[in-house]
Amino acid sequence: MTTIAESWGDLREQVARACASAGRDPATIRIVAVSKVQPIEKIQDAIAAGVTDFGENRIQEADGKIAQVEPRPTWHLVGHLQTNKANKAARLFDWVQSVDSVRVAEALGRAAELVGRDIGVLVQVNATAEGQKSGCEPAVLGAVIEAVMKQRRLKLAGLMTIGPLSMAEMPTRTAFELAAELRERWRSELPPRTMDVLSMGMSGDWPWALECGADWIRIGTAIFGPRNA
Repeated sequence: MTTIAESWGDLREQVARACASAGRDPATIRIVAVSKVQPIEKIQDAIAAGVTDFGENRIQEADGKIAQVEPRPTWHLVGHLQTNKANKAARLFDWVQSVDSVRVAEALGRAAELVGRDIGVLVQVNATAEGQKSGCEPAVLGAVIEAVMKQRRLKLAGLMTIGPLSMAEMPTRTAFELAAELRERWRSELPPRTMDVLSMGMSGDWPWALECGADWIRIGTAIFGPRNA
């Protein structure tokens, strides 16, 4: 059976090779290990292997796990955030990659003020036009960006997107290319460092995401193995 340390090492090597092919520096790629449904023991094994960033999808699950993990890594919320969960999100997470509306931005901003923490934020954009998928439409992206930037404790750093459910190569590349175009468009108009990050790509499609310009990739199965739930 492959250990988490071996899987992490293999993934790092694959990322290095993909970066070499794309003419990119692997040191600039941040890997967020998606620990959804993973037990504390596996998260601790991943930390021991060198993983520093972890992503959780559900507030309730994360609430029961984060306090148990030592030393504390950097925690990212990568799943949809409801406004009524903003207070918990602000308390638990260092980064929220899934701000997708003005209401969510405002709720998270108020929550960050209450808990006295700065929260890194990525705006999630729906680059696939799939109705069942979270993320703001490109047409309203500017309004969400503006709402985030109005919140004193929210630190805008870029965009996040999720590829199409089909995982087919051409639609996936098209979605990633659109997200990259949106990032570049807004980076040219906003202050420095507010659009440095493009988070896209998961275990099944991260090489395409990296070729299209991803800075952060969100990986679960390739590190932890198949999920049981």
